[in-house]
Amino acid sequence: MIYDTIIIGAGPAGFTAAIFATRREMKTLIISREIGGQIVWAGEIENYPGLKSIKNYDFIESFKNQALSFGAELKEAEVQKIEKNSDNTFRVLTNKEEFLTRSIILTIGLSPRRLAVPGEIDFSGKGVSYCANCDGPLYRNKQVAVIGGGNAAFDAAEVLSKIASKVYLLHRNKEFKAFDGLVSEVSSRDNIEIIKDLKIKEISGSKNVEKLTYTVNTSGEDKEILVDGVFIEIGRIASTDLVAEFVDRDEKMQLIVNGDMETKTPGIFAAGDVTNASEFKQITVATGQATIAALRAYKFLQGEKGSIGLSK
Repeated sequence: MIYDTIIIGAGPAGFTAAIFATRREMKTLIISREIGGQIVWAGEIENYPGLKSIKNYDFIESFKNQALSFGAELKEAEVQKIEKNSDNTFRVLTNKEEFLTRSIILTIGLSPRRLAVPGEIDFSGKGVSYCANCDGPLYRNKQVAVIGGGNAAFDAAEVLSKIASKVYLLHRNKEFKAFDGLVSEVSSRDNIEIIKDLKIKEISGSKNVEKLTYTVNTSGEDKEILVDGVFIEIGRIASTDLVAEFVDRDEKMQLIVNGDMETKTPGIFAAGDVTNASEFKQITVATGQATIAALRAYKFLQGEKGSIGLSK
């Protein structure tokens, strides 16, 4: 058996690509180690058009059910290797079995860089978040902490200052990596308190986050702040070594694509946060890119050459 396309990744981008591929009568397989992608780190989604508010698991379940209803297949497995055959088809090997396909759509997303402190995993989606734009509105008139010292952390603090009653911005070093203008803007906000030169010790609570404990580097003293939410903004990681042979990557290890979501290898497409196509890592952006990737993959299978031109 050979598939028309195999989609690697089962977040919103992956399921969107599957919806559009199957509606073009493409035999479609989705392979992913876990279902949901970065959505599993969000508690509730309030910025997806047409949906006022929806829980993360309900949200991804609706994507999955729609894709499967159109005939897409889904395998929960880890892709370990991709090979290109002499006839320009691809062999996708997982930890369980292998598959043949005429095209591949990569929607593997980014992984949030974690603090690796007690309570972080336990309270994920219960006060711990990795996306202020996604989850910020859930903390209106509440107290929150933002952890990080780069532009992402300062952007998150600025956004949250308009929503939360109090924002603590905590950074492990004495100096910030964020742009000076952004630091000045955030520092001027009355409801933002910046605390530097520390180490996060623990995130704790009962059912939801209630408290964050940190250690002051200079004195070794432990201090606590009462918060309803903790936003971890210390970067995201693109784990793309798996496809390094077939794609070009930027300095962040993101997949380089053109406007048609094509990589340098004909027949391999990419969409969503893992690409360099946009600095805005949002669900709506990812689903739009996935739509383009699926439709371009269909045209590729029909023999229409794209405008790849990334490398010959």
